[in-house]
Amino acid sequence: MLNKVTLIGNLGQDPEVRTSPNGTKIVRISLATTRRWTDRQTQERKDHTEWHRVVFFNRTAEVVEQYLRKGSQVYIEGRIQTQKYQAKDGQDRYSTDIIAEQMQMLGSRSGGSSNFSDNAQASAPAAAPASPSAPGAFQGPDDFDDDIPF
Repeated sequence: MLNKVTLIGNLGQDPEVRTSPNGTKIVRISLATTRRWTDRQTQERKDHTEWHRVVFFNRTAEVVEQYLRKGSQVYIEGRIQTQKYQAKDGQDRYSTDIIAEQMQMLGSRSGGSSNFSDNAQASAPAAAPASPSAPGAFQGPDDFDDDIPF
């Protein structure tokens, strides 16, 4: 079985930072990816933007909090996770998030890019060696354009 997501996009707002009761840093971002194509009949250029909720844990969350802002471009690898929760009105609701396992900052001021993963040592500005990932179950929501080059 395979559950793998690869995204390149831009942050729609600054990262949202939380800390779980056990002290795990959790950062969420809203990531916009845009698909562009030319309509075959009208030759008109079309765009469709999709929004993704991406969740980071531990050291990667700290890097996202420190270095990413609204408009930042990132490459993310992760997995899809859907959670069921009960809304205030008692109705069952579902939330689908991307749980980030690797992140690469793109479009840095120096013209380069930086990699970061909780699972392997990587280079990121001021990054210490990564610690093993401990992405426990995410407990539901808290009410909170680029072409792919291949």
